[in-house]
Amino acid sequence: MCASRICETPIQDEYAADYSHCYGCGRDNADGHHLKTYLIGAETLSRFTPDAKYSGGVPGNVYGGMIASLFDCHGTASAAAFHRQDSSDEQPTLARFVTASLVVNFIAPTPQFQELTIRGVLKSIEGRKVRVEMTLEAEGLVRANAEMLAIALRR
Repeated sequence: MCASRICETPIQDEYAADYSHCYGCGRDNADGHHLKTYLIGAETLSRFTPDAKYSGGVPGNVYGGMIASLFDCHGTASAAAFHRQDSSDEQPTLARFVTASLVVNFIAPTPQFQELTIRGVLKSIEGRKVRVEMTLEAEGLVRANAEMLAIALRR
């Protein structure tokens, strides 16, 4: 757990090496997005700027699958951080979480070439199950929100 209010190390960088290959957030995936999530007090934060290859059906906007992908990686990293924060787990690496359920609500078109901010807050923890609520913003407006149920892999 971080000693200060802001963790300077991205959550994904604390995954064990054999869990660092994810296309969305894995540090060891040369072709991936390399999404980085930070624990800041009681919430998590990621930033990502989508370029032209993430175009949706409407020119100038991000396609929904990319938004879901960002929520997927942000949510599992958030679950890992919240779970560790809630327990006395002193393992050298974080527990790796996987997505059991992800519900995404698209509220407004999400523009390309603009920095997206993804935030997560803890909804609940029950053993290995963690529920995370998330929002995705661009240009100061919420464009999508999501709820995830993430499950910790057994060590």
